[in-house]
Amino acid sequence: MSNTIKKSEAEWQAVLSPEQFRVLREKGTERPGTGEYNKHKESGVYTCAGCDTPLYTSTTKFDSGCGWPAFFDAIPGAVSRHEDNSMGTKRIEITCTACGGHLGHVFKGEGFPTPTDERHCVNSVSLSFKDQK
Repeated sequence: MSNTIKKSEAEWQAVLSPEQFRVLREKGTERPGTGEYNKHKESGVYTCAGCDTPLYTSTTKFDSGCGWPAFFDAIPGAVSRHEDNSMGTKRIEITCTACGGHLGHVFKGEGFPTPTDERHCVNSVSLSFKDQK
């Protein structure tokens, strides 16, 4: 599926903070335990910080202890998966389907008591949050 939101690097830099740009557009990673949504427990929807597309609901968020927000599933069609061999090991990168922004990685088979046995390990800086009231 092709990305639906296209912007030049300069356009992304104009709308994202330097840290958001580093993570979302350059596939960076925030330091563990530093993100604002790691221990966030409010009810609502987590959206892409780059394009505001809804990605995850709070009902799929769980505490994995990994230092980043963890979700066991995404909103259908919102997140794309790509093979990532950049760290000398095979991982699955997850990106926003709408804008291609880097979110983090998904890990399977870790034994968490979730319906999917998956952990979407997402950088907080890749997300925004909308309260559900």
